[in-house]
Amino acid sequence: MIGDLASDTSDLRLVYCPFADEEEARTIARTVVREQLAACANILSPTIAIFHWQGSLTEKAEVPVLFKTALPQSKALVARIVHLHSYDEPAVLVLPVEYCPPSFRAWVLAQTLAID
Repeated sequence: MIGDLASDTSDLRLVYCPFADEEEARTIARTVVREQLAACANILSPTIAIFHWQGSLTEKAEVPVLFKTALPQSKALVARIVHLHSYDEPAVLVLPVEYCPPSFRAWVLAQTLAID
């Protein structure tokens, strides 16, 4: 039963951010996971972004990444991504997690809140 698997996920966040290319995505993903700001980073397939930038309609290939983190680490994770990112205005979106299995929640918290 789904309700049996639910856990309090109010302390988990999913952070979405597109990067200029796969190399930048991998470099930043490795950095923030190594620094325990994210438990995991999923680098997705390249996508096309269409947006206005500096007065022009732009189409650009980007590589999105989904980061899994604990709420207490989310602001530090966003700050670190922004600091390392090549874009002037990176889109870094923090989304609440509505549901996940308790064992996964425990793993994310252990990876991001562990004290070495």
